[in-house]
Amino acid sequence: MNSYRERQRLSALRAYGILDTEPEAAFDDIVKLIARVFDAPIAVVNLIDEGRQWFKAEVGLGVRETPLETSFCAHAILQQDRLVVPDARTDDRFACNPLVTGESGLRFYAGELLKSEEGLPIGTLCVLDTRARPDGATPIQMETLRVLAAQVMMQLELRRSLRMRDQSEAQFRAIADSMPQMVWSTLPDGFHDYYNARWYEFTGVPDGSTDGEGWNDMFHPDDQGRAWTRWRHSLTTGEPYEIEYRLRHRSGVYRWTLGRAMPIRNEQGEIVRWFGTCTDIDELKRMEQSKELLSQELSHRIKNIFAVISALIALSARRHPEAKEFAGSVRTRINALARAHEFVRPHTETSRPTVGTMTLHAFLSDLFKAYAMADGTDRVRLTGDDAVFDDQAATSVALLFHELATNAAKYGALSTEAGFVDLETRKAGDRFILTWREQGGPPVAGVPERTGFGSALATLSVEGQLGGRLERNWDAGGLCVVADLPATALSRRLAARNVP
Repeated sequence: MNSYRERQRLSALRAYGILDTEPEAAFDDIVKLIARVFDAPIAVVNLIDEGRQWFKAEVGLGVRETPLETSFCAHAILQQDRLVVPDARTDDRFACNPLVTGESGLRFYAGELLKSEEGLPIGTLCVLDTRARPDGATPIQMETLRVLAAQVMMQLELRRSLRMRDQSEAQFRAIADSMPQMVWSTLPDGFHDYYNARWYEFTGVPDGSTDGEGWNDMFHPDDQGRAWTRWRHSLTTGEPYEIEYRLRHRSGVYRWTLGRAMPIRNEQGEIVRWFGTCTDIDELKRMEQSKELLSQELSHRIKNIFAVISALIALSARRHPEAKEFAGSVRTRINALARAHEFVRPHTETSRPTVGTMTLHAFLSDLFKAYAMADGTDRVRLTGDDAVFDDQAATSVALLFHELATNAAKYGALSTEAGFVDLETRKAGDRFILTWREQGGPPVAGVPERTGFGSALATLSVEGQLGGRLERNWDAGGLCVVADLPATALSRRLAARNVP
């Protein structure tokens, strides 16, 4: 056997963790049985180590190891499956062996290889006799030797599996105890049977006191029902578990905690265990609350600034009548920005219902209320696909449609009682297309000779801020404007969260 193969063989042997262990009945019974089947005085579970052969179990020898120089089994592991020596005196490999020529007087040997899962020979189950057996062993004896050798390997594999499990569990506990989060696991039915050191450090409860269903008592009374319902739902459906609740700290204070758990499944897809974590998010929660209060305060001040600016423009226009038209135009644009800000600013539970949901259609419907007929009928008819909408897009969209609606009211479809506008919003793959089509207004003479500030502002809003394309068609029946946007332009934060 070459040196590389020998290193592999020795590594496989030592992976079982069997060398130099105490005798065990499972192995002792096997050598006793095979000795009786062969009617032989000696039987051994022999493991070939470096420089020695070590006996996990033996009858008839009275020792646990001997040197390799005189070993029959050292020759056996060079064979494919087994070695049978009817009379060692006539076998050149053993004729001069002291165990043959000396007081021991060994003559017969039969050994079946013990092979690892990788097919590497680590030893033998063998029998030896002081009587030669010219006819060898009977078929029944050899079959029994083969079966019992397989039993030895089953015992060794079981031992290795248990050893690897213990090592894996020890590694898991070491890793779990080093984590800053609280770590826990449950049986498939949700019975909690493990918590890491962080759990007991955080909660201060005695070890094992929260096993089973005792964990639910650690939650704030107002959160217990909600947490239990969410956990039962995950156990029933196999869906990941995630919830925020208040967990009792060892100080007696309840702290906000993020609880998460994932199921572990076997090859058949069956849940065999749940692993979860609890993360202390109390400081983050308090920071978010402080940030929300500050954001609402700043937003309120910005809203007041819009109102002050609008009032100052109106006051200035009264003092300078020649600027009245300009002042009116500026005020309407500022009011459009104010309405956009009102829609997307942080709201309290009291203020939120006044602005509707956070969607494009809700925003535009609110923006076009000023152009409705006296009976409330919409003159800007909104149809098509809705979309989630955020503050990063609100200002640009507000300026675009304020400009279109203002011009329509001055010169286009909304300047006549019978005129109206169809605004279609449509999702097309990775694009979102908004089509503004005026109908029933004065005839359109053609493309204007010059581009006004409002048109330039609308183009800047779409192409500069939203990353889209703006196309104007001056049809005879009315202006048609198409804003072709990336589908993510209306809610960039949501798109960023969904990036893998």
